[in-house]
Amino acid sequence: MELFTVSLMSASGEAIGRLREYLQEEFLDLHNKAGSGGEYVTIHCTPDLQYGAITCSAEMKDFNLALHGPLVYRRAANAFARYILTEMEPTLLHSIIRKQFHYEEPREIESVEQYCKNLLFGGESSSHEAVSVDLEMLRVDRDRRKNKVAAELEEFLGSNTRIHLDGYVTFRLASYWEELREIAAFAVDEYVMDKQYQEFISLLKYFVRMQEVKLPIVHVVHKGGTEFVLYNEEFQMLEAVPADRIVAEMLETEMNMEDMIVSTLITISPENIVIHTRQPELQVMRTLETIFEQRVQLCVECTSCTFYFEQVHDLQQHEPVLAPRMITAKRKWT
Repeated sequence: MELFTVSLMSASGEAIGRLREYLQEEFLDLHNKAGSGGEYVTIHCTPDLQYGAITCSAEMKDFNLALHGPLVYRRAANAFARYILTEMEPTLLHSIIRKQFHYEEPREIESVEQYCKNLLFGGESSSHEAVSVDLEMLRVDRDRRKNKVAAELEEFLGSNTRIHLDGYVTFRLASYWEELREIAAFAVDEYVMDKQYQEFISLLKYFVRMQEVKLPIVHVVHKGGTEFVLYNEEFQMLEAVPADRIVAEMLETEMNMEDMIVSTLITISPENIVIHTRQPELQVMRTLETIFEQRVQLCVECTSCTFYFEQVHDLQQHEPVLAPRMITAKRKWT
């Protein structure tokens, strides 16, 4: 008994094959669920590559469409929703980015698409701000979107024996499209902010390179939060130095927690910078490494800074430390 036919005119043979696999996975265990008496139900999914379609039919003695059809349609809708989110969604986002946000350069489109992927599936956060991604929340949100699409498809299959999936997605899934537009808009904002930030960082790096070296070395002790203290090569506290006016004005509008330390270091222009910290993973450390490049070394334990970090658990108690243990600045800015 023929149940329905799904058409995918724009899909490749491989994509049609994957939708067929999704359908077969959904129908696999129906033999104990569709029939009221436990009859074995077989759903055949027959592809037609010439016309870009898959026809699904039921083989079961005493099959009752009114009784057994709803479960079959629910499973088929789940398979269609999975296909839309897995196979079609990247193309839909690409179209939104290009047509609605007017990006034409392939590299820019690819970058915005990567931000979309990070939002949808989790990934590295943007460089200008440390953002923790809750992967469980992303998974729940994806399931929510999939279930919402599946519910609309199930209702459609209940009264239609033929569905053109491309057309259905284009003209019927209005709420799904709106969510994709919101995701793309947020990704574009992230991309623009990150691009501006990278340009700003490049300008700061230029200032660093153009400055004449004034001190051989500066020790920067990170006491926590936004509190930094600067010392000279003899570990004597440096007096406050007025920040370069141009750099200070730039930092006032662009930077956040690290603005004062960046401005001061650019002004005093040391040849080498040793940052003593117990939190080398902080964004401010990455920023300093990026701006000052090979001049920076991170110290996580040495005799000079032990006094400031007595209560840190990872220090080896009662064991003298004879030399600084450094982390060379080799992080790649992404």
